[in-house]
Amino acid sequence: MENVLEIKNLCKKYDNFELKNVTFNLPKGMIMGFIGENGAGKTTTIKAILDIIKSYSGEIKIFGLDNRKNDTKIKEDIGVVLDDMFFPEIITPNDINNAMKGIYKSWDAKMFYDYLKDFSLLPNKQIKTFSKGMKKKLEIATALSHHPKLLILDEPTSGLDPVARAEIIQIFQSFIENDDCSILLSSHITTDLEHIADYITFINNGEIVLSKTTNELLDQYAIVKCTEKEFKEINKKDYIKYKKEKYEYLVLIENKKKFKSKYDVAVIDKITLDDLMVLMIKGEE
Repeated sequence: MENVLEIKNLCKKYDNFELKNVTFNLPKGMIMGFIGENGAGKTTTIKAILDIIKSYSGEIKIFGLDNRKNDTKIKEDIGVVLDDMFFPEIITPNDINNAMKGIYKSWDAKMFYDYLKDFSLLPNKQIKTFSKGMKKKLEIATALSHHPKLLILDEPTSGLDPVARAEIIQIFQSFIENDDCSILLSSHITTDLEHIADYITFINNGEIVLSKTTNELLDQYAIVKCTEKEFKEINKKDYIKYKKEKYEYLVLIENKKKFKSKYDVAVIDKITLDDLMVLMIKGEE
């Protein structure tokens, strides 16, 4: 399968944080959910992909091209929404349209104004009059309106109510119907990712913990709920992490079918991405 994004051994060191050999691939035509707690390295990784931060080591290829040597070619085909992105508050959507026409060869003014209408955003209103959710919708409309092949989104539904979130998710799903288009989507709202992401990549403390298909994670991984006596009978090789609760043990396993064939444990629950994150970060080995 062709990869639209390839990251190999990405390292970036700060005084109090470090990306350590971050490696993963995003296949063409897929949506990848990028998860991890605050400060885990999601935004730093995204900014390295976009070549916003410098002085990092490793290799990043977008559309098969080195992201540091083919800046103009790559940026034409990437739509970006960053968590800390902002437009000057005194400008209007009309001003954005006029500016983007000079930046992107493929800028589609009709598409942009169609999104403004769909999102109930007035084109002649200053951005300072918009709510946080309206500003986020404007960023998404701008990112989509030059027909990108890759969307890189850092918390794109932050600040949106459930109805607006569902609307945006539907737009992302429509975008991906074109097999040439792909999305890297960082989000704390993991329930959204469970429904739309083909792959999940989980970063913790600057390191990639796992990168797998969503189906593999949700179908094969599970949480075993057991007594202390039952837990002590489980071989350490047969679980990833565990957490001791007041009345039971929560045990994260990687292969539900294999575990069931080996142990007689009454409760094996389906896992959510939230469950996975909590146990991987807070659990013991």
